[in-house]
Amino acid sequence: MTLDLGGIHHLTAVTADAPRNLKFYTQTLGMRLIKKTVNQDDTSAYHLFYGDGVASPGADLTFFDFPAAREQRGNHTVGRTGLRVDSEDTLAWWKDHLQNAGVGTSAIKERFGHTSLDFEDFEGQRFRLGVDPAHAVVPWSKSPVPEDKQIIGLGPITLSVPKLEPTDAMLTRVMNMRQVRHYPARERGSEVFVYEMGPGGPAAELHVAVDPSLPVARPGAGGVHHVAFRTPDQESLRQWIERVNSFGIRSSGEVERFYFTSLYFREPNGILFEIATDVPGFATDEPMESLGESLSLPPFLESRRTQIEAGLKPLV
Repeated sequence: MTLDLGGIHHLTAVTADAPRNLKFYTQTLGMRLIKKTVNQDDTSAYHLFYGDGVASPGADLTFFDFPAAREQRGNHTVGRTGLRVDSEDTLAWWKDHLQNAGVGTSAIKERFGHTSLDFEDFEGQRFRLGVDPAHAVVPWSKSPVPEDKQIIGLGPITLSVPKLEPTDAMLTRVMNMRQVRHYPARERGSEVFVYEMGPGGPAAELHVAVDPSLPVARPGAGGVHHVAFRTPDQESLRQWIERVNSFGIRSSGEVERFYFTSLYFREPNGILFEIATDVPGFATDEPMESLGESLSLPPFLESRRTQIEAGLKPLV
């Protein structure tokens, strides 16, 4: 039996302005703050999680709050993050909504197999809002965005690399993804190769944009830290650990994040990947109805709560 990934689990990006980030993602994009916690490896930084109404796996867009300069765009990173809505009518609503909020957008057109529009947040974080009619919205009742217009979740995610072959080998041989489409470069654009995992569809697609002319990206605000892929539980995660190890790939081994358990490793072009479990989820330490309303800390940080809270700046 093939060990398959279930799709995109979450994506973690970088902001240098957590209060403005919170306002943009909850008010302009209408996403729910599902977890307010800290970076477990650097507790001086917030880790903010945004998602749908019930904190579904695959809907988590997260941010580390680092005092960093803007990202220098280029290769060896995630170049664009996909978000999904349910129809072309909803996509047209979003174009008007974003423009009325002072957020510039591209035209609505088909891009690499999906009807979509592009936009950026206030730090230059790049998004592609696309149509996914196969999945329904799980709404957040307190969102300023109407329930039937809310964002469903993540996908597809686009990697930017100078050379396809090393990344292709990782995706197909190690991670059991399938290359399903290819879009040749046009007018100095990137060649784009589309991979799918598990069930396929935009929630389980990874796009690889190949352009050797780009410089090496410099990490920073407005950039992406890593992308995570779904596996159901710890048993399947341990199978992934064994599989990654069997190829001689350096990895973190099993890392307990309390809300999920993870494995980290880099693909050959240097982009940080994570495989994360769907369980136990974000309601493991606070009620579903009040997710994100107070600072949550995993048990192994709880004894340091006073010190940690003293080192954090207010979000509002």
